[in-house]
Amino acid sequence: MPSALITGITGQDGSFLAELLLEKGYTVHGVVRRSSTENFERIQHLRDKIHLHQADLLDQLSIIDVIKNTKPSEVYNLAAQSFVPTSWNQPVLTGEFTALGVTRVLEAIRLLDPKGIKFYQASSSEMFGKVQEVPQKESTPLYPRSPYGVAKVYGHWITINYRESFDMFACSGILFNHESERRGKEFVTRKVTDGVARIKLGKQKVLKLGNLDARRDWGFAGDYVEAMWLMLQQDKPDDFVVATGQTWEVRELVRLAFERVGLDYTKYVELDPAFLRPAEVDLLVGDPSKAAKKLGWKPKLSFEQLVHRMVDADMERIKKEG
Repeated sequence: MPSALITGITGQDGSFLAELLLEKGYTVHGVVRRSSTENFERIQHLRDKIHLHQADLLDQLSIIDVIKNTKPSEVYNLAAQSFVPTSWNQPVLTGEFTALGVTRVLEAIRLLDPKGIKFYQASSSEMFGKVQEVPQKESTPLYPRSPYGVAKVYGHWITINYRESFDMFACSGILFNHESERRGKEFVTRKVTDGVARIKLGKQKVLKLGNLDARRDWGFAGDYVEAMWLMLQQDKPDDFVVATGQTWEVRELVRLAFERVGLDYTKYVELDPAFLRPAEVDLLVGDPSKAAKKLGWKPKLSFEQLVHRMVDADMERIKKEG
């Protein structure tokens, strides 16, 4: 039976990946950080099927211990300080987790089982930042525009470095924005769908947003974790852009979400300069043709279906809250 270790298992991607691997017959181990409050909401339905272990990307010895004890055949590094605005307020911490944390995991694998463990690194479309070409593909020059993006570039290149230096099976998935009802409410998609549900149910009057003209390539997280798994099933390690190849304005996301509950967004949305980034990333759109050709991967859920799924889930949740 194959076994996998997932850092960041309590996050959106970690929970979807854990479900996928369980379906495929894996023993699934997850890394959680010791904290005074447990946040296992996204994996609560899996708690009796997965094995959780305390470790921390800031602590090299704890990572070595957890890999030694779990003996995984695959390691998926999904943990990071992943919220871009926070990276401006905490740039050093972001670097420690999102950049050096990758090195600590790779180093642990190199020390323990460099030939037997396959490694997946969660890279990000934020690495393209001030885009040098449209659409962005694996060979597009990187130009990050936030401390988060910069840290992800380090994580991306250190993965390539270990692959080439130590002949390790180490891959990076350059994932474009991927969303779901499990997305944190600080991210714009979920902020919108949660806000729409609250407005529809009379619990909120307005929705304050930043740049409605920013364009993103949005897909469904449940589809994207399949691409992660497929990368580690190949004969040779490689890096792949995972995206839909289509782009939408934030405004279109907002319109679709409000229309789902029968409302006109122009009556409820207010622009708030507080939500504008110091350096905006205006247009991200990925070219997933390599993933389609080599992995046989393509997204299943459309953008409209994704927005509807998220709005419906938030409506259901808020109704239950009463």
